[in-house]
Amino acid sequence: MKHGFESPGLPTIAIIGTRGYPSYYGGFETAVRKLAPHLVDSGWDATVYGRPGSTKKDDLDKDSRVQCIETRGLETKSLSTLSYGLTSVLHTFFCKPDVALVMNVANGFWLPLLRLRGIATVVNVDGIEWERAKWSPLAKFVFRLGAKFTARFGDTLVSDSREISRRWKADFGRESVFIPYGGDVPEALPVIPGLKHRGYVLVVARFVPENTVHEFFEAVPRIASQYPVVIVGSSGYGGPLDEMARELDSAHENVTWMGHVSDDRKLLSLWQHAGAYFHGHSVGGTNPALVQAMACGAPIIARDTAYNREVLGSIGQLTLPSPKAIAEAVEKMMSDPASQERISKLVLERAATDYTWDAVCTAYEEQARLRIGVKTNSNPHPRSS
Repeated sequence: MKHGFESPGLPTIAIIGTRGYPSYYGGFETAVRKLAPHLVDSGWDATVYGRPGSTKKDDLDKDSRVQCIETRGLETKSLSTLSYGLTSVLHTFFCKPDVALVMNVANGFWLPLLRLRGIATVVNVDGIEWERAKWSPLAKFVFRLGAKFTARFGDTLVSDSREISRRWKADFGRESVFIPYGGDVPEALPVIPGLKHRGYVLVVARFVPENTVHEFFEAVPRIASQYPVVIVGSSGYGGPLDEMARELDSAHENVTWMGHVSDDRKLLSLWQHAGAYFHGHSVGGTNPALVQAMACGAPIIARDTAYNREVLGSIGQLTLPSPKAIAEAVEKMMSDPASQERISKLVLERAATDYTWDAVCTAYEEQARLRIGVKTNSNPHPRSS
């Protein structure tokens, strides 16, 4: 483990607020897996802060040029982000990089420390966390207060959707830069054994209320009477939705609960060959899973929200968040092969045009360089082949 920025003469950047590099936990971690090597390729000394035990030391996808620093914190649902964010910021305070990329408004409380130290900040504000049903009233208050600190002390704010940008302008009077998530268009992958191309229904989601998981589970018995259903995800902490998934898996021969899938190829294959992918996320802006499903050409049925409409445009099928509406939308998609292939083709084209990781990483780097007045340096340290 390294303990500071070790490349004299290069611009230095710290990435704070994720579980580490390379981690496969969520959207922030996915972005950092793409961004950190891009920054090193472009001439940055890049350090990613993380949590003990969240990454594998022998991960074959790890770029050894990216420095990784683990700090301590409290591993609880309500305090982990705040505590790990604080210890990462304190370490950054003493190392003093040129710029810090900070993920999540909960870390907004610590931005005054970075400003005091003269460290420029680019802050990804994520979704509207204080509207997520999974949080207690106290947690919602903390997120809202963290957002106010972010609005007050963040130098450059990044929103992953235009709707989030609109909300921040309306609620906090701050402009933000729109940088979405990207998707990887995979090679043609084999169908997972036991499944058939376009023959099953897929859901991929963390088990939280705002992802419409309960409503989808209520629709599963009706759907499973006609089509196989594959469920990917968990709550991460156990709970009633995990138990509901377990019961569906046990009670219905046509239902398979895979839990969390960390094998990228397996997950990409599931999206690539699904007959219908249900995306129920409702409050998070541009969702990485939706973009990646598009890049895999999944026939998408999404909960009708401003965020999902923004990402899909006029493509895909939107539905109300009721079990009956979800089941009807799934049945309609699964019974119409022509519609499946049309939507698959269109979402793939949209992802390849509007949601590429190359454009996303370039946009983040540009914002970091703007903060410190350093011009773009084209690929001075290419990756070893």
